[in-house]
Amino acid sequence: MGQLVEWPEVVTEGPTLEECRELLKDALHEMILAYRQQHREIPLGGALFEQVAIEV
Repeated sequence: MGQLVEWPEVVTEGPTLEECRELLKDALHEMILAYRQQHREIPLGGALFEQVAIEV
């Protein structure tokens, strides 16, 4: 599962980490378009938090 900190509405999941990242990019693109249509302020930020599952 992936989620963007600055965009809590953008949540997705993919079978692999790389696919999840690609799905997040697509979802963010769609969310930016929706924000523009609604004349909402687009959040800016540069944080990168990434959680990776490991087996112990």
